[in-house]
Order: sequence, then C-alpha cells, then structure tokens
Amino acid sequence: MEEIKSKDEIPTPGFLDRIRLYVKISEVSEVARRYFVMNAFDGAMTMLGVVIGSFSVGIKDPRLILSVSISASLAMGVSGFVGAFITERAERVKRVKELERAMLTNLNGSIIYKASLFATFLSAVVDGGSPALVSLVSSIPFILAIFGLIDMLSSYIGSIVIVLTILMLLGVYLGKISRENSLKYGVIMLISGIIVSLFSSIIGKI
Repeated sequence: MEEIKSKDEIPTPGFLDRIRLYVKISEVSEVARRYFVMNAFDGAMTMLGVVIGSFSVGIKDPRLILSVSISASLAMGVSGFVGAFITERAERVKRVKELERAMLTNLNGSIIYKASLFATFLSAVVDGGSPALVSLVSSIPFILAIFGLIDMLSSYIGSIVIVLTILMLLGVYLGKISRENSLKYGVIMLISGIIVSLFSSIIGKI
C-alpha cells in the first residue's frame, strides 16, 4: 500500500488552479460577462459617435481623432474600473459578512475571502478594460493613416466597419449565451450602431 502523504507533502495549488477555484467559489464569470458586453457596447457606441461626428465636420487630421479616441477610452476605462471596483466590493463584502454571521466565524484570510477579493478585482478590470480595448481596436485605421499607410477616407470607413463588426459579434455572443437566435441578436446590435451613426451624422451637420 502507498503511504498516505503528510500535509507538508501535499502539493500547493498552482496559480491557474487557484484562479479557477476563485472563479468557481465567487461565481464571478457571469458578472464579468455582463460587464464585458455592456461596456464593450458603450465603448463601441462612443467610438462610433466620435468617428461619425469627426467625419461630419470634416476633420482630416488622424492625430486629432486618435487623441480624442484615446482620451475617451482612458476616461471610460478609469471610470469603469473605479465604479465597478467600489460597487462590486460593497456587494462582495456584504456577502462575506452575511456568511460570517451565518457560520459564526471570521472569514478573513479564508479561501472565500480571497475569492471575493479576486472577483472584485476581475470585475473592475473587465469593466474598465472592455471599452478601452474596443476604442483602441477601432482606432487602428487612424494609426495607419498617421503613418501614411492609408488615406483619411479609408481610415474613417475602416473604423466604422470595425465598430459595426464588434457590435455584430457582441450580439452573436449574447445570442449564444441566451441559447437563442445569435443572428437576430447580432442584427439588433448592428441596427443600434447604424441608428447611432445616423444621429451622429445629423447632429454633426447642425
């Protein structure tokens, strides 16, 4: 018979194993998914408004549009991170305290406490990172224009196509999550983007 390993011989869980355990305990995946979709949508819509508005008023300097895009993405990223961190922390602390009262014990330093901290941080990163990432990806055509690789009109068209594609993919993703018609969700998100484009164009001409 194999000897039973002593406590000191039991291998310590690796980093990825701990992450998986924290995700399972905190059930943060669903929350992070919602944050990602909602804020990626906000980032896409904001970027779409910036691009269409800039085109409507005839801005021909890609550096100016890139500057506005980066400023907007940073603002959304920071506000999203801080807002989500504070909100999620309050909710997680409340749950831990409720568990402490039910179990009549202090959970500080426990796996539940650590999972709660991880969930708070992950939610904040996803909330702040998703709109910033969308804005950055949508700005790629203007970066190419700065280096003279494409002309300004192509950069406008390219950015709009990227944003609308992102919206379509977000819709398809939501459709898969809900196990409903992915194409329908994708089209709804795409139509939302087109409506924003029309409003931005009209406002830019006023």
